[in-house]
Amino acid sequence: MPSLNKEDAVYAADKVVSYFSNFNRIDDYFRYCKIERLKSIPTSLFGGPEADLFSDYSISPENMNFKICQKPNSYFDDHLEIIASFSPDTSPGKTTKLVIQETNSGKDVGFIKFGSPLINSKPRNDWLGTTPDLPTWNKRVIMGFIIVPTQPFGFNYLGGKLMAAICCSHEARDILDKKYNTEFCLFETTSLYGNIKGGSMYDGMRPYLKYKGDTISSFLLTMGDEIYPELKKWFEVRNEGPLVHKDASSRKLKTQTKMIGMIKSSLKEHDVDKYNEFCGFMKSATDVTTNKRFYMSDYGYSNVMDVLTGKTDKLVKSDQYEKYSLENITKWWKKKAGKRFDSLKSDGRVRSELEYWNADSINSIDIIR
Repeated sequence: MPSLNKEDAVYAADKVVSYFSNFNRIDDYFRYCKIERLKSIPTSLFGGPEADLFSDYSISPENMNFKICQKPNSYFDDHLEIIASFSPDTSPGKTTKLVIQETNSGKDVGFIKFGSPLINSKPRNDWLGTTPDLPTWNKRVIMGFIIVPTQPFGFNYLGGKLMAAICCSHEARDILDKKYNTEFCLFETTSLYGNIKGGSMYDGMRPYLKYKGDTISSFLLTMGDEIYPELKKWFEVRNEGPLVHKDASSRKLKTQTKMIGMIKSSLKEHDVDKYNEFCGFMKSATDVTTNKRFYMSDYGYSNVMDVLTGKTDKLVKSDQYEKYSLENITKWWKKKAGKRFDSLKSDGRVRSELEYWNADSINSIDIIR
């Protein structure tokens, strides 16, 4: 690994420490990244996407119905940017983006992005009793990376549960099967904020989603756009070229890892006290990430584990299979959402103002909803 001189190593270490010192909890990081993203979005953007979001809170859940839409990437990304607490990044592997629309109003109520499953997960391995065969897993399993309702649709009507249940629907699975020419039989997702909150919007969603345990999370957060490009360029000058191959997967993460590694090895060579101080700080910085609650859905099949472990290729429908249709999911949601909405109305707590991120709302929206 290339070495930095002492002056450069101390400079880079101080830059990294200064950046990660901003975050004591994961929501500090999300808010910081969101503020930076909002600065780079043209003001004109805030005159359009919010008009597509559901905003009529005189409607009872009983009178609503939904459809799954596939929109251009630009539509999905622009709308998600103004409703999501986090700032979405691209991820390697499969990517399918869906917009959920309420059919009577024609307005968007939520956004979903599927992707390739995590390579490793303790709750999943515990459930299987072994580590999965990755080719089989990639062919049969899909993960929900973004499951976001618009607000206050989410608050008033349990919109997060509706989005999560739609992820488990046959209609959503059919879209994925056709796109990737396979038969998915397992859906996975994790809670966004992990053990910051005592529970998750995915709790109480049987049979659609079943809690399987907590992930083990201890990793460094990804550097934001306000520091990463500058530091990457600085390192490449001293390295006389890119730190990782241009075609490498997860290039940003690998580049960041290489930068941290160069700082550590150089400090260890030039200044042991500074090296120990930096290593101690980086260890504490990984504690910002949280263990996440891990959930699975079998889409109503009875032999998913046998398929995933290679005992058979043929999926068998269980007696609960029909519950996973969009129609039946909507019926399930209406009962829960109706109780929620009626309770809020009786307490005078129904929210009616559309919530979306812009320069004016940045300090008024709760990052953890």
